[in-house]
Parts: sequence; C-alpha cells; structure tokens
Amino acid sequence: MSDGIRKRLRVEVAYALPDRQGLIALEVEEGTTALAAIERSGILRQFPQANPRRDGMGVFGKVVPPDTPLKDGDRVEIYRPLIADPKVARRKRAARRGARG
Repeated sequence: MSDGIRKRLRVEVAYALPDRQGLIALEVEEGTTALAAIERSGILRQFPQANPRRDGMGVFGKVVPPDTPLKDGDRVEIYRPLIADPKVARRKRAARRGARG
C-alpha cells in the first residue's frame, strides 16, 4: 500500500495427528511467510513433535518452501514424516488382495 500501512491477512495453521488435530486462525501482516505464520500461531507449543523445517509444510495440500508469502485465506499445514514408503505400502496391499482372491 502506498501509505506504508500493511494489509492484514486472515490465515490458518493446521497440524494433525491420528488422534488429535489443531487448527489456529490468526491475523498476520501482508508479506508474512508460511514459516513465520507457524511460529506466530503457537501451534508448535501444542504439538512439540511437529517440525516444519524437517518434515515440510504446505498451503492447501501443496508443498511450499518456508519463505512462501501467504495470501488472505490461506491454510498452512505442517506435515508429518511418512511412516512407510507409499509405493511399498501399495505393493503390499495389492499382494495381500491377490493372495486372498
């Protein structure tokens, strides 16, 4: 904005475990990055095992780098590490179905 006042954006930060989810709505200044919104939200105090730098983050399901500037209405998601390689898990499921059929 030309008068030096930065626009305020409404965003959400989300993290989910199999048995518990967190979703925090907050207002941030225009130009705030995905990582900055995560840090400002306080969600990392609720979920100390969450590590967006290691495990990644996204906006509405699309992986983004930490320095991605947010837009009004964005939902920043903190990802968890994969427990199993998806390709290996798919092959195992297919093999089990084949053995039953």
